[in-house]
Amino acid sequence: MVQVNTDYLKLKAGYLFPEISRRIKEFSSKNPNTDLIRLGIGDVTEPLPLACREAMKAAIEEMGTEDGFRGYGPEQGYKWLREIISENDYISRGCEISAEEIFVSDGSKCDSSNILDILGKENKIAVTDPVYPVYVDTNVMTGRTGEANSVGEYKGLSYIPLNSENGFEASIPKDKFDLIYLCFPNNPTGAVATKEQLVSWVKYAKENNSLILFDAAYEAFIKDESIPHSIFEIEGSRDCAIEFRSFSKNAGFTGTRCAFTVIPKSLKGKAGLETVDLWSLWNRRQSTKFNGVSYVVQRGAEAVYSKEGKTQIKKLVSFYMDNAEIIKANLTAAGFEVFGAINAPYAWIKTPKNMSSWDFFDFLLEKANVVGTPGSGFGAAGEGYFRLSAFNSRENVEKAMQRIVKLK
Repeated sequence: MVQVNTDYLKLKAGYLFPEISRRIKEFSSKNPNTDLIRLGIGDVTEPLPLACREAMKAAIEEMGTEDGFRGYGPEQGYKWLREIISENDYISRGCEISAEEIFVSDGSKCDSSNILDILGKENKIAVTDPVYPVYVDTNVMTGRTGEANSVGEYKGLSYIPLNSENGFEASIPKDKFDLIYLCFPNNPTGAVATKEQLVSWVKYAKENNSLILFDAAYEAFIKDESIPHSIFEIEGSRDCAIEFRSFSKNAGFTGTRCAFTVIPKSLKGKAGLETVDLWSLWNRRQSTKFNGVSYVVQRGAEAVYSKEGKTQIKKLVSFYMDNAEIIKANLTAAGFEVFGAINAPYAWIKTPKNMSSWDFFDFLLEKANVVGTPGSGFGAAGEGYFRLSAFNSRENVEKAMQRIVKLK
């Protein structure tokens, strides 16, 4: 009989979102006529921007001609897309990121997992808590952790708490870590990192020869002009950081799949006593294991940066942030303690009456027919909190708030 990867057996429970789906399915089977409103999983709901749709339609027609047909594209992404990303997302903000340092992919979730392919198992790893579960689970799956304790913390990982007491700020560790996961604007808390905080993190990383894995998937939702959109806005970050970006939330590409990862050519790692170029390792990894994002999708992503695309995406982002404002205002007025939802599309709510996160999930599901995400699913420090997403129609967000406020 074939042997399995026993590291998968360490996973504490089913991945957070499948567990949510299981509970919803069980509830719906008993209450088939219930009108459920889903503010849990961070999936977008509004249509793709017109500029992206038109670009993709044109690309499909182009693929139907002998001259315009394309087969396998470059694994790193087409040069024209990488150049427009470099100019709009980095050069325009004073970041020295070239097109060659950008790798187009089918999702930040994939890249933040796959990056472990080029990193050694001996690294000492730190994650924030609460945390996007993929960071933790992929380290478990690849044999970088021990077993989980009673609250779900894995041996071999160190946890940096984010909570109301510390203002949801990731404190600089006193110990030395080789690999640090940071996500700002933060999923799930909605917190942001100031320039001063990121300067401190870059300083720490350079002093300790650490690598920061910086997830900026929600940067488009930042309203505060003083908040950096990229780790590469910080001097010295080219020598200590990798950044993950996505078109999923700002342009609605969750079902279309397009993202990119930035690995500066100046970034180095160690192989014993030898210094190794991380850019080359990732380039080799992608060339071996990835066939690139489709031509049609990349043309759609290119349209994000057109004049029309920028206008449409600004409107789309504003729509979701207006939803976030409605959630925050209504729940705050009802007496809930609400964090986030200002520079991020998530509201992070303190559960009432000392209810556990999963108890509050079941309470809202059964009494208000509203689906959210229990904070404990993001880590031990998420217990006692609950996440609501702004990704839904205006009608559903307003209706959900009416139901929850009525219960309160």
